[in-house]
Amino acid sequence: MRQSLSSTRSASATPSACCSRTAARAVHAGRWLPQRRRNLTPVAAAAEGGGGAVLRQVLTGPERTKLDTGDDRGFYDVPRLVKHVDDGFLDQVTELYRQRIPEGGAVLDLCSSWVSHLPQDVTYSKVVGHGMNAAELARNPRLDSFFVRNLNASPDGWAAADQSFDAVLCCVSVQYLQQPERVFAEVYRVLKPGGVFIITFSNRLFYTKAISAWRDASGYARCQLVKQYFQAVAGFTAPEVLMEVPKAAGSASSAAGSGGALPQWLKPLGRFFERTSSDPFYAVVAYRNFKRE
Repeated sequence: MRQSLSSTRSASATPSACCSRTAARAVHAGRWLPQRRRNLTPVAAAAEGGGGAVLRQVLTGPERTKLDTGDDRGFYDVPRLVKHVDDGFLDQVTELYRQRIPEGGAVLDLCSSWVSHLPQDVTYSKVVGHGMNAAELARNPRLDSFFVRNLNASPDGWAAADQSFDAVLCCVSVQYLQQPERVFAEVYRVLKPGGVFIITFSNRLFYTKAISAWRDASGYARCQLVKQYFQAVAGFTAPEVLMEVPKAAGSASSAAGSGGALPQWLKPLGRFFERTSSDPFYAVVAYRNFKRE
């Protein structure tokens, strides 16, 4: 679940790799560490490199480990209907969805909970949710259907048909995936050609449930790690990293944000203060095969 965090920013963002966004006490990692070079292990079975094939393993065995090795199902068993990140962060998530998900498209919200952060004024053909807690998912008003699955135990083989979604979303949960290469390959399978996969995250996390490679990495290193997840699967476009989502001109939310009624010359300063007073925003976005225009 994406739940509420204390003002000290020592709460976290979303569910576990298994991905529910429940609230429990969490901590953010604020240390900035130099990015180290990764030795990517090729996957022999994918040597031919067809679309959706896992070309290499990004993470080593130790990098996939968690401090809390208990059953993820137990960790997310109790529904917690709160948010993990602040409204400033979530406003950017919603704006990004508005700009990148086609109206009328089919959407899969991975690691979801009781709210999906989709723009309220946009209609989609269907929204399917995935998470670790059925009670949370049942409370989500945007979902037409949902399924419960532990992606760390069963990262692929979802019931969804090939090429059935225009967009797949994962908000503040990628840090919990212990087999991200296989999850990203499965996302590729269910995306339509030109479909988009949007990963968003901040500096909040359930520290004991995040993988070792993520826990104490810097924001920059985390972005690079997610880029490598995309690059490890054949067929995704070059991933783009966003640290801000400017509101589209004329959008319903453009007048309210970005400085509001400030004079034009002061609006950049207003945006700066908005960003520094909110949870840091990171997004990594890529498409299956090509980006739709």
